[in-house]
Amino acid sequence: MTSNAAPRPAVTSFDDFPLDQALQATIVELGYERPSPIQAEAIIPLLEGHDLLGQAATGTGKTAAFMLPMLQRLADQRGQRPEQRRGVFGLILAPTRELAMQVNTAANRYGAGLGVRTLAVYGGAPIGPQLGALRKGVDIVVATPGRAIDLINRGGLKLDGLEVAVLDEADEMLDMGFVEDIETILDATPDTRQTVLFSATMPRRIEKLAQSYLREPITVRIAREELAAGDTPQVRQDAYLVPRSHTTAALGRVLELERPRSAIVFCRTRADVDAVTESLTGRGLRAEALHGGMDQEHRARVVERLRSGRTELLVATDVAARGLDIDLLTHVVNHDVPQTPEAYVHRIGRVGRAGREGIAITLVPPSKRYTLAAVERLTGQSITVAAVPSIDDLRAARLARTESELLDQLGSVTDHGVDDAVWTMIAGLAEEYDPLQVAAAAIRLAQAAAGAPPEEEHIPVIEPREQRPRSFTLDRAGKFGGHERGAKPERGPGRARGAGLGPAKSGTTRLFVSAGRAAGVRPQDIVGALANESGLSGSDIGTIQIHERHALVEVPESAVESVLRELRGGTMLKGRKASIRREKEFRS
Repeated sequence: MTSNAAPRPAVTSFDDFPLDQALQATIVELGYERPSPIQAEAIIPLLEGHDLLGQAATGTGKTAAFMLPMLQRLADQRGQRPEQRRGVFGLILAPTRELAMQVNTAANRYGAGLGVRTLAVYGGAPIGPQLGALRKGVDIVVATPGRAIDLINRGGLKLDGLEVAVLDEADEMLDMGFVEDIETILDATPDTRQTVLFSATMPRRIEKLAQSYLREPITVRIAREELAAGDTPQVRQDAYLVPRSHTTAALGRVLELERPRSAIVFCRTRADVDAVTESLTGRGLRAEALHGGMDQEHRARVVERLRSGRTELLVATDVAARGLDIDLLTHVVNHDVPQTPEAYVHRIGRVGRAGREGIAITLVPPSKRYTLAAVERLTGQSITVAAVPSIDDLRAARLARTESELLDQLGSVTDHGVDDAVWTMIAGLAEEYDPLQVAAAAIRLAQAAAGAPPEEEHIPVIEPREQRPRSFTLDRAGKFGGHERGAKPERGPGRARGAGLGPAKSGTTRLFVSAGRAAGVRPQDIVGALANESGLSGSDIGTIQIHERHALVEVPESAVESVLRELRGGTMLKGRKASIRREKEFRS
């Protein structure tokens, strides 16, 4: 833990913070006992009005670290407001709608005793009700950058009186192409504002942003928690190579073979969470979904069912799983490859604790195979790479389970004599049929009664092989990157090329977006919309061409249906709704 703040007395309790009685009562009601390291280091400087640059991993209590001081400053000014207030008091920018809703829920919870008015605004939701709520008056707004820009341009979000601006998960927002939007928003706020920037990583772009918009900030860096001897995670790491379009089917096979007692399956988007949960329950696995669209009460019920063993699998997005701490977790499964090696390490750190063995499983499309080398380099541990289990593997596993259950039953069976009806029936059948025929027929009846196994789709086999040499790099944002030696690196996302594009690159499909230069649309707007609302990463998005009244963007063919399903109602670009379809649907 490092900080450039002047030494202060150690903080060991929330009672050490000069917080309003209503805030202290809420903290007690929520069961908070001891501040986390980031809270202990950040809250006092923020209460004193300093700008702050904080680095800490997700799930460390950052939301309370910036929200409690903001609410306290509001409480201090209650006598002046609302008649002296121009616009909102505090603005929090978050990369995704899920995180915006989560932060807004926390603001409501912490500020309940103060009567604070909060509002979450994000793309994909009607803008009219958000404008109406802003006209009535709001103290704190939690927003995604694109929607904040839309509301500013419409005159609904007034920032000339803003006193606190928070950039939450700043590295994620920059990765999604929001840097220009962030700069535009901050430039619309008073120079006197307090600015707070939190980021899990600290690439050069974050430092540059901080230098431009933070005034003599206090810097707080919370190092990863060091484990005591004997507590080092013991994690078996496996990866299965699978075509992206068959990922969910392959996941079902892997989990049927593994039969985890308690697992989290990580997905990229809400739509993926729902689809994967439905697929797994269809295989007879006990799975439940968890994402940002669920209220806190539902979330608590789902987590309790996992802890109690009534559910085996929790299917969740990263954002929804933040803060979950399940001691007996046995497996972490990545339905999608995490976007950075650090994100992978953070996920698998949930298993293999206190000397227990854990298992981490990742489904990897061929185009992402190189990411495994980055993870191995970071962790210093090897990852076993295998082909997806075949249908024959599944059949063998099902028979092995049946055999094991029979052996358990046979161990408890004794000769009950001729008075036992079952024994009598079997003895009678054995006089006429071979006992093996009787046993086989009984097993088939039992399997039929339990429900037939799902009809397995064909999954192309990708055999593990030695990879061709690659020059692997991580970009400044810590993203995976790399290309085969001798191959020309492709252009990054968001770079428009000249007119007259030929057919889409192999393995990709071109989408038509019904907004272009006339609406002020830029490549980063399209990258941000797709990354925020469909779950694609910036590296997934290929060539973008912007025309006067429309745009074309290349995305992986395997992800097209998921993108179109997630954006079936369109997306907001520069304050207007834009529809997204396959390009061919618009050709004459």
